[in-house]
Amino acid sequence: MTGITAYGAYIPRLRLQRKAVAQANAWFAPGLLGGAKGERAMANFDEDAVTMAVEAARDCLPASDPIKDRAFVDAAYFASTSMPFSDRQNAGIVASALSLSHDISSLDVASSQRAGLSALIAALDAVKAGRSKTALVAAGEKRKARAASPQELAYGDAGAAVTVSNDKVIAKFLGSHSLTLDFVDHFRGDGEEFDYNWEERWIRDEGYSKIVPAAVKALFEKTGVNGADIAHFVLPCPFAKLDQQLAKQCGIDPTKVRENLASTVGDAGAAQSLLMFVHALEQAKPGEKILVAQFGQGCDALLFEVTPQIAELSKRNGVTGALARRKEETNYNKFLGFNGLIELEKGMRAEVDKRTALTVLYRKNEMLMGLVGGKCRVCGTAQFPKSRICVNPNCKAVDSQDPYSFADQAGTILSWSADFLTYSMSPPNHYGMITFAEGGRFMSDITDVDQGQIDTGSKVKMVFRVKDIDEKRGFKRYFWKAAPV
Repeated sequence: MTGITAYGAYIPRLRLQRKAVAQANAWFAPGLLGGAKGERAMANFDEDAVTMAVEAARDCLPASDPIKDRAFVDAAYFASTSMPFSDRQNAGIVASALSLSHDISSLDVASSQRAGLSALIAALDAVKAGRSKTALVAAGEKRKARAASPQELAYGDAGAAVTVSNDKVIAKFLGSHSLTLDFVDHFRGDGEEFDYNWEERWIRDEGYSKIVPAAVKALFEKTGVNGADIAHFVLPCPFAKLDQQLAKQCGIDPTKVRENLASTVGDAGAAQSLLMFVHALEQAKPGEKILVAQFGQGCDALLFEVTPQIAELSKRNGVTGALARRKEETNYNKFLGFNGLIELEKGMRAEVDKRTALTVLYRKNEMLMGLVGGKCRVCGTAQFPKSRICVNPNCKAVDSQDPYSFADQAGTILSWSADFLTYSMSPPNHYGMITFAEGGRFMSDITDVDQGQIDTGSKVKMVFRVKDIDEKRGFKRYFWKAAPV
């Protein structure tokens, strides 16, 4: 039996108030005030599609020892239309951050809003065919939009992840159907920052209203299921109440349509269908059927049936937990700055060459990408970074250290500073010495923190973030930062 075995989600804590966006642009686009309801998820300056996918995958694959606990994953799929690299496998970055084995297959899936579901179909097919035993599917999205555009209000940043296997299945895969049509509702050309959007009525009447029902009805014919059997209908849709109309057109009770998270998260693009799917799984009961579909140059539609095994799945943070972790943001200029939509004077302290030594990145990949140090087999002392000689003065054993990941270990702030002199995209720049219970300490940036929120002794967790950007060469460097628990 092939299907979903676990799920996870990540939504940035910052929630930009749409009213603040509309008011700031009212002089130019007063019509935005009509749609300025609710809030949208806003990634921090050091977050992108990859880091959000990593955090969603960490929620999906909880681990006390990532190196051992995630060894069963043998395939990684990453879906996004806002990947940070055009020619460097982004799925490989995700795999490194999660400390997955090197003996895995990996794939980037892009160029369509249905990339998340397309990646899921590929993973299901691989597991069903025996090419993979357990596949991870992660999606993340951080799309740019022009200031004062409807998309600026509608978009949201988020990540979602699921694992696929034949063992301990919580949602059995019943079948899928795909339609591929060059129906261009929007596009973003090579080298362009922003989407170009076509007329809404055309997209609604000729796109969603015709393509989605055709895919769903074909899926029903394949599986022998009908609309009355569906308990949860997942369909990201930007048009109010159109998803309910399409459900009725497919014979599905309109009350079974899942809330699209538009008022709290926004449209997370290729990650949206998986995000809504995770939200449905959090509330689904054994025996219920979940239909997941997403429109985008055609349509992917998948059908699942929840099994009793879902009751055995350990608790995840999921969408519900991620929604509860929020900070209201009303500073529209901060949003513009974080997304590179205004040019800020960064000062002389930001004028440094940030070229990354790619040889060192490769040789120290486990340390830099997976936050892997060492743990002494003789005395049990953990340390970061790993070295030949144990740091325990009462041990000093040589070549006694096994790889040990600090990524999922709880930390404590030993000392810290909030610095307005050093450059930071979100001043003051918080950093400090982080210590871990079993040993190990290092100086770390502290992110997702408000001034006055932390002190010596504060508990922190490690999160995967963008360390800095080499704008001269177009290279992003990733590392781990501490964040308040």
